[in-house]
Amino acid sequence: MNPEFSTVETDIYNPCGKFSRLGVTEKEFKPELLDGIEGLHFHALCEQDADALEGVLKAFEAKFGKYLAQMKWVNFGGGHHITRKDYHREQLVQILKDFRSRYPHLQVILEPGEAVGWQTGELVATVEDIVHNEMDIAILNVSISAHMPDCLEMPYRPTITGAGFPGEKPFTYKITGGTCLAGDQLGDFSFDKPLQVGDRIIFEDMIHYTMVKTTFFNGVRHPDIGMFDMSGKFHLLHKFTYEQFKEKL
Repeated sequence: MNPEFSTVETDIYNPCGKFSRLGVTEKEFKPELLDGIEGLHFHALCEQDADALEGVLKAFEAKFGKYLAQMKWVNFGGGHHITRKDYHREQLVQILKDFRSRYPHLQVILEPGEAVGWQTGELVATVEDIVHNEMDIAILNVSISAHMPDCLEMPYRPTITGAGFPGEKPFTYKITGGTCLAGDQLGDFSFDKPLQVGDRIIFEDMIHYTMVKTTFFNGVRHPDIGMFDMSGKFHLLHKFTYEQFKEKL
């Protein structure tokens, strides 16, 4: 269902945006076709707090609440940032309790998918080369288009450990990937000291979407997957191979 209400600011992630194909609007809804339908689903959040859900739910009930009596379940979709430190979990609990008091027969489903995998790991890259074309350009051994597509699609600017915005620190570089795609670049970041070939660049909180959306574009190898134990020792869990790339062709 499209409740036609959302506070998502980025259009590409807004299922309730203009001309959205994601969910039927009240105007296009055909109640005569509900035979055999056991539940209704809306998804209108993106990394948001409980107050955003409250607004969406109010619009959803105003438009489609009359049909909930004949349903068995309702799905509030994803985008609930429940694990974020400043998320108002008490407000969410109250929203759910109030809803269940109005519709005690319904099973309520939430999909806090990203919240489960949020802040679970970093993408560690290495500076392979530094070139100059009007400004210093750092070429990394990872690809923004193949390994961090959200950064181009949204666009999303990840946090680089120790880096700032252009001009914030003394040395500014354009951070780029190593593929042949001209647009394989992340943007401009500043650093306290000049970057050197071999320096590590750490992209914070990138493992959850990075790993599920990576591609083998031009045969670029996926990042290795590993973890540190409590003593700080690194354990390699998986290393991608050229054979896996060939299997995808």
